[in-house]
Amino acid sequence: MLEMDCLLIDHQPKLENGTLLLAFSGWMDGGDVSTGTVRRLVELLDAEYVAEIDPEPFYIYNFPGPMEVAAMFRPHIAIDGGLVRTLEMPANTFFCAESANLLMFVGDEPNLRWQTFGRCVLEFARRSGVKQILFVGSFGGMVPHTREPRLYVTSSEPEFLNEMTPYGVKRSDYEGPGSFTSYLLTEAPAWNLKMASLAVEIPGYLEGPNLTCLEAVARRLSHILKLSLDLDSFRVASTRWELEVSQQIENNEEMAERVRQLEEDYDNALLENSE
Repeated sequence: MLEMDCLLIDHQPKLENGTLLLAFSGWMDGGDVSTGTVRRLVELLDAEYVAEIDPEPFYIYNFPGPMEVAAMFRPHIAIDGGLVRTLEMPANTFFCAESANLLMFVGDEPNLRWQTFGRCVLEFARRSGVKQILFVGSFGGMVPHTREPRLYVTSSEPEFLNEMTPYGVKRSDYEGPGSFTSYLLTEAPAWNLKMASLAVEIPGYLEGPNLTCLEAVARRLSHILKLSLDLDSFRVASTRWELEVSQQIENNEEMAERVRQLEEDYDNALLENSE
């Protein structure tokens, strides 16, 4: 199958030196930071659906092995009273907010044919007038939920790293298994596109959506992309979430002590960096 057979275009945007904002479920979507942030921006900017990538060639649905492993690949289904209510197949959707000069993509990290999937993303970006790509994601770390999340940048070129410096991001150092985003970072320059990955450090001791990190990433993106966004709903939800998590942790002496140690380490690191 050719790349253009996989790329299903409903409407072709025409941006002026635009930005593509990427989100993928899977490898770097802990706390729902990647997909949760971009989906919320799609809502806030009233972005319209413009295209999608056909999922069929890119995913494994029937993975051999133990049930707990195979379950990670199968589509999620909900049955109520003997009737099928929902079946969640992979979806890869482009949205556009032309007033913000912004193309957005929310999808599932592909299991197969990374090169073909990557060409679909990069080709549609180029056709749409995109000049830079930003991925937002997360990774588990040693930051406490009561402190400002740290954001790390990885870029396809030195100049883009320098452009990110004023926004209080740290430069990544990492060696290990790579993501599909890592692959795109290596490919973007060949398409005359600059790309950066912004990954927020989330508390490794928590599960589920991390609203504090979502708010922190959305706030940083609003500055980087010069967006006029009403983030009050983000802030309210973030504050309420942090209070609820703190109350639960205080009822667990061992966990409370662990968080206090992380807070101390975080604060000491700030002091050392300020000297």
